[in-house]
Amino acid sequence: MMQRNELVAYLDRYLDVRAIADRSNNGLQVEGADEVSRLAFAVDACQATVDGAVAAGAQMLIVHHGLFWSEPLPIVGPHGQRVRALLAGGCSLYGVHLPLDCHPEVGNNVELARLAGLTPIGQMGEASGQLVGVVAAAPPGLTLDALVARVAAFTGGAPIVQAEGPRTVRRVGIVSGSAARWIEEASARGCDTFFTGETSHSHFHTAAEYGINVIYAGHYATETVGLHALSRHLHAQFALETIFIDQPTGM
Repeated sequence: MMQRNELVAYLDRYLDVRAIADRSNNGLQVEGADEVSRLAFAVDACQATVDGAVAAGAQMLIVHHGLFWSEPLPIVGPHGQRVRALLAGGCSLYGVHLPLDCHPEVGNNVELARLAGLTPIGQMGEASGQLVGVVAAAPPGLTLDALVARVAAFTGGAPIVQAEGPRTVRRVGIVSGSAARWIEEASARGCDTFFTGETSHSHFHTAAEYGINVIYAGHYATETVGLHALSRHLHAQFALETIFIDQPTGM
């Protein structure tokens, strides 16, 4: 058990949320109970994850995609229902977007590299003035097929692969979520392979023309890993109970 304000202050410092420009209103978005003993984690602050956190007895829900994104948003409709459910359940909402993508210890992108057996050697992918992705070195002899198999194993799905580069992987650019716009940059940074979450039709020819492999493992799946790492960190640091509320979108 610890005080909510103490936990929020720790998260703000550890994740450096005030130093990283972001459209997301990172930090405490909805204020709940004064004391916290159980934390819930989820990728999205949707009704299902809010209800799941409250039903599980969590006093705080920590998400990657929060409810507030700079623009004024009236507390009406589904948005209002989510806020009311949090308040009625005494459950705080803490959002952390870009600061979780780029964190050097529990970030989505360093975790994706670690889980894939790759070694971060640099950064890439500027968002709001911050490099959020990583460039990682592959172990000698790693094939594209073997890398895809590793990704499939920890994401639990079958990645979409655009095999336009060499079959032996040496350097991989990694940016979680929706980051296909950085294929060209990955190539410029010497990457033969790029790993992200989702794409659109418009990026197909970019990969083909730059001769780079691209692995798409799903926006949702690539943004669960940092939350799991943060959950482990907070459990070890404060002995708080933690649960993950899985609400996959298949995208």
